Amino acid sequence: MQPVFRFAPSPNGELHLGHAYAALRDFALCRKAGGRFLLRIEDIDRNRSRPEFEAAIIEDLAWLGVTWETPVRRQSEHMAAYGAALDRLRAANLVYPAFMTRGEIARATAKPEWPRDPEGVPHYPPVDRRLKPEEADERIAAGIPNALRIDTAGAMEFAGALSWREMGEGPAGEHGVITARPEMWGDFIVSRKDVATSYHLAVVTDDAAQGVTHVVRGHDLFHATAAQVLLQRLLGLPTPIYHHHRLITDATGRKLSKSNRDTSLRALRKAGATPEDIRAMVGLGSSGKGRR
Repeated sequence: MQPVFRFAPSPNGELHLGHAYAALRDFALCRKAGGRFLLRIEDIDRNRSRPEFEAAIIEDLAWLGVTWETPVRRQSEHMAAYGAALDRLRAANLVYPAFMTRGEIARATAKPEWPRDPEGVPHYPPVDRRLKPEEADERIAAGIPNALRIDTAGAMEFAGALSWREMGEGPAGEHGVITARPEMWGDFIVSRKDVATSYHLAVVTDDAAQGVTHVVRGHDLFHATAAQVLLQRLLGLPTPIYHHHRLITDATGRKLSKSNRDTSLRALRKAGATPEDIRAMVGLGSSGKGRR
């Protein structure tokens, strides 16, 4: 089977040097493997996604020398697929409506010993998971906003042991077969209050629909893989091979942000940078091999 790789940016800002490194490394690994390369636009956040940013992404990638198959998949065009995945989770009684506001969550989790996920966000309190179905239905009927969260403990019991194959390395040098521990995320969201899906649910649905076999991305998403592997098992979807790589950081060691226009590819191009300059800036050189 021919390998399938994908690059999946969000059109909520201009691409920067970190995106350039990720795209070039992804593309180089795909070519080395003789694979197919796909571009996916992850635009489920309609409040932040802009057509002009999508156009800029496509222009910047082409300037870098990255090529991909068409058509480009846009998440906003596949909400029905995410809804079908949610229906499967509902049918298995693995999700529940969560009604707490941010303020209520903050007050309920203010204790220092309250568990937090890898991003430092407190785990969602178990209050709504314990609601009787009829009470939850009454709140929904009353128009109280709610998200859908996975019952992680129940889902893990249903799924059994989980792992993935890591061909890059995690933040602490993890490599090989990695044991997935979704419990570190608590009851994570699978459908937001404002959008009828979540990053985790959409990405595993998309990867399966596109036949993606290799996911190349930064260390910052290493721990998110555990939640995604859980959803893949629950939905009967294949688990790709993952390759997590180093991040490009600023002078202070912080991950680059789209809000930092000094490192945007567009600004660098206007200043006279060439694609070879960009390769050198991110430590790839002309060969595209570079470090992990």
